[in-house]
Amino acid sequence: MSRPGEHQREGLEYPGRVRFLRRNGTATEDTPDAEAAEGAESVESHNRGYTPGKGRATPSRREAEGKRRGPIAPPPRTTREAMKRNKELRKSNPQSKEEARAKRQERQARMAAGDERYLLPRDKGPVKAYVRDLVDSRRNLLGLFMPLAVLVFIALLVPYPAIQQYATLLCTLLLLGMVVEGFMSGRRIAKLAREKFPKETINGRSIGWYAFVRASQVRKLRMPKPRVKPGDAVN
Repeated sequence: MSRPGEHQREGLEYPGRVRFLRRNGTATEDTPDAEAAEGAESVESHNRGYTPGKGRATPSRREAEGKRRGPIAPPPRTTREAMKRNKELRKSNPQSKEEARAKRQERQARMAAGDERYLLPRDKGPVKAYVRDLVDSRRNLLGLFMPLAVLVFIALLVPYPAIQQYATLLCTLLLLGMVVEGFMSGRRIAKLAREKFPKETINGRSIGWYAFVRASQVRKLRMPKPRVKPGDAVN
């Protein structure tokens, strides 16, 4: 016969042992699901605050625009290829000859009027405009440069040695006078431009050469057109 205390001890210990084993078994069975749930929650929270890398560098704006526009075609190697490409461009952007001629005439007219938007880079700026006015306000010996070139060409065609010698001598003297006048005029114009625009960086050689080229052109062919007449004061 067993003692009452032994039954009580067994009753106290056995249920506790069963509950303990059940808890262990439940924890053992539920551990993968719990870990999977926790892993899913961690991944979800991680994805909310983190953007994964794309695995490549972000393209620049120029690269993106180039991809949208397509690859740049290589330059034409022959004249025929260039003409064919121009023909294709005209087809893609149709424009009548009258419209193209009107735009070209308008651009030339604005350039002749001295509009800064249509001038060449060498003619832009208030300094260049002031130099042009200084050159146009005087009659220069350099204005005979182009007529002199025509005179030399005609003298070479004349079958008289005496005429050729006199023409050559005259042309040589005129060329020397033009060089001296161009040098002195360039220095004077550069000095006046520095006084007029003290804050501008003015290169004397560049301004002198610009004035020399301007003065060597025939007055009616100068571009932009002269704004002043010979003898007018330039301020």
